[in-house]
Amino acid sequence: MKNQWIEFISGKVTVKVSGRGIERFLNVLIRNGLIIWNVKRHGTETITFTMRLQDALRIRRYARERDCSITFLKRAGMPFLFKRLLKNSGFVGGALLFLLIIMFLSNVIWGIEIKGAKPATEYQIRKELDKMGVKIGKVQFFVDNVEGIQRKLTNNVGNLTWVGVELKGTTYHLQVVEKKEPEKPEQLAPRNLVAKKKAIIDSMYVETGQKMVDIHDHVEAGQLLVSGVIGKEGQTEQVTAIGEVWGETWYRSHVELPLETKFFVFNGQEKQKFSLILGNLEIPIWGFGEPDFQEYEVDRNVKKIRFLKWGLPISIGDETLRAREETTRIYTQKEAEKNALELAKDKIKSGLDEEAIIKDQKILHKELKNGKVILDIHFKIIENIAVGQPIPKETTE
Repeated sequence: MKNQWIEFISGKVTVKVSGRGIERFLNVLIRNGLIIWNVKRHGTETITFTMRLQDALRIRRYARERDCSITFLKRAGMPFLFKRLLKNSGFVGGALLFLLIIMFLSNVIWGIEIKGAKPATEYQIRKELDKMGVKIGKVQFFVDNVEGIQRKLTNNVGNLTWVGVELKGTTYHLQVVEKKEPEKPEQLAPRNLVAKKKAIIDSMYVETGQKMVDIHDHVEAGQLLVSGVIGKEGQTEQVTAIGEVWGETWYRSHVELPLETKFFVFNGQEKQKFSLILGNLEIPIWGFGEPDFQEYEVDRNVKKIRFLKWGLPISIGDETLRAREETTRIYTQKEAEKNALELAKDKIKSGLDEEAIIKDQKILHKELKNGKVILDIHFKIIENIAVGQPIPKETTE
């Protein structure tokens, strides 16, 4: 198989030799390093064989010395194919131009379909797509990949829970799931409300159930706050206790913040590179050379080239090199303490319900050590401490 490819690339010819002493003529060719194959006899004074094009250019000299006549019957291989293509260059050029136009049109956006969205939401999505350059007639290489489009739509269109983006041929298909206000499930089973942690009662609101504690009471985790058993003794009934019990709880946070911090920021300089990717081979086609800046981050995007509905084993690589600079942020001790306190607040809030509020904070310990401000902070938090708990069976008996 390898020899066949070599023969095709270098070219080969089929030769007809007529005359006396053909066998001696063949021996002379072989002794002089000319390679021949497919030797066939046609009568007593005629043979045909195949040889390489480069050897065919030398054969006439040996034929004249042996009084043989030579005729070239057939020519095949890349050199002859290229020669024929040159003769028909207009047709070949037109065919190549046609294929390039088809390939170009196969990589243009011709449709955007959105399913699962209300008209108002669809309008917002299309506006956002226009801002990103995802619109009919735009070349796909110059827009974000589907993951980037999906991420930006989710971030920028507020009433989306999820959006799936898929590129099929020349059409983007978007499947949308909008946010819905969850319906509060009906609490059918009788229950009590108990404390989820130790606290001092700050305020409470009870819709159904019997209050078992009062404002300023100190409660422990698991203590009954609102009973689901109501009525007088002997005439009780069970209900689903509903309400909110806000209590003062306590948290302690430890935070360390260096006075001097080094980090990278983008300075606005960037360089773009494009390359043609064939399997593991990458050929640069734009943006040659190294950037003028030393520190940078690379954002790489690879897009397949399509022909009609088929993806070709060819891709366009797009790299954006964004320059960055190392900068140093220096705090005074007072600034560091202030920022450390804010960090501690954010850390506490991340573990609380959205409605919880910070009532007070107190710095228990503060020191400057190894270039860091170290704080131990005590927080007082007002949060809803009530959680539902099924009424024990013994209560119902």
